[in-house]
Amino acid sequence: MPLVTAGIVSLVLAYMLSQFYRAFLAVMSPVLQDQLGATPGDLALSSGLWFIAFALMQIPVGQALDRFGPRRTCALMLAVGGGGGATVFALATAPWHLHVALTLLGIGCAPVLMASYYILAREYPASAFGTLAGAVVGFGSLGNILGAAPLVWVIEAIDWRPTLWLLVAITLGVALMIARTVRDPARLGDDQPKGSLREILALRALWFILPLLAVNYAAAGAIRGLWAAPWLDQVFAADARTIGNATLAMGLAMVLGNFLVGPAARVIGSLRRTILLFTAATIAVMAAMWLVPQPSLGLAVTLLALVGVSGAAYPLLMAHGRSFLPPHLVGRGVTFLNMFSIGGVGAMQFASRPVYYASEAAYPPAQAFSMLWLFFLIPLVIGFLLYFRTPEARPDARPDA
Repeated sequence: MPLVTAGIVSLVLAYMLSQFYRAFLAVMSPVLQDQLGATPGDLALSSGLWFIAFALMQIPVGQALDRFGPRRTCALMLAVGGGGGATVFALATAPWHLHVALTLLGIGCAPVLMASYYILAREYPASAFGTLAGAVVGFGSLGNILGAAPLVWVIEAIDWRPTLWLLVAITLGVALMIARTVRDPARLGDDQPKGSLREILALRALWFILPLLAVNYAAAGAIRGLWAAPWLDQVFAADARTIGNATLAMGLAMVLGNFLVGPAARVIGSLRRTILLFTAATIAVMAAMWLVPQPSLGLAVTLLALVGVSGAAYPLLMAHGRSFLPPHLVGRGVTFLNMFSIGGVGAMQFASRPVYYASEAAYPPAQAFSMLWLFFLIPLVIGFLLYFRTPEARPDARPDA
């Protein structure tokens, strides 16, 4: 099977939308606060609902991938959830409308990356999974970039509601493209066991991957998707264009990180050691953000970019977990792993809201955000330490296999 097909391209475009929708609130926060009265706490709730809805859909998505295939699963959910959520957002007149919109968008985006991973896991060698998964995330993360400065430019040109109607049309167009171009992998024979969640939980090799998977992406995802804008606004008095450029830099760094992880794993020769290296770097950067509450604006943007680069170990964690999955558990297994990752971001988003309000009430803005960075840092350190107990990937799944 060729590395790039029209179906894979359509799924990458869908993942670009997924990345866009999880991150665009950071840039839109000033206009939503001005026109809808949406506070940072409201947007934290909306963003958290996106991740929670996304995570809760992972188990049914895994079952649907095995039963109906990625083409129908992804096209239908993206059209109904993604198109519907963007429509509700375009019509919003109150903050709670944003909660409904982001919940629908989370449901609509839930299958797109897992559909790609399902095809990669079934159609390509296990040793190539980490590199290919990183490339999909890397190209898809261009949506993260589009949700930064380019979104600011479009909103300034045509206003935010027409921008959302444009996104409705794009989302429905990508869903139609998926329906027409994606080819489902061959079904497993009837002699293959159906698989169950109990079987996945019985795989002891996954037990110490899951804690790190639950917190690895939480800091980068939450900061890029929500907290970067309030931090830059309240601590540095940055305007919308500066915020857009800063989040663009972080988005570019996240894309770079996703392209780096595969080659880094091949050079190091170990998924496990590469993950530890990237996670240790994220811990160091988050510790610096905590210990230096009010750096210069240039240093702050640099730190955001470094969080983006170092927080890109997600594809390798997925590849590490996937290496322990037998063929009949691939669909349910990769979505179960993804549920932990996205669910962790959602849970941290929800929990960050009261942490922010409590810190804001007790400290000046710089120290309040310092406490928020500590909130993200502590679980990351715990997950990092637990991950040391995880075995190496199966030999045929190692990047040098």
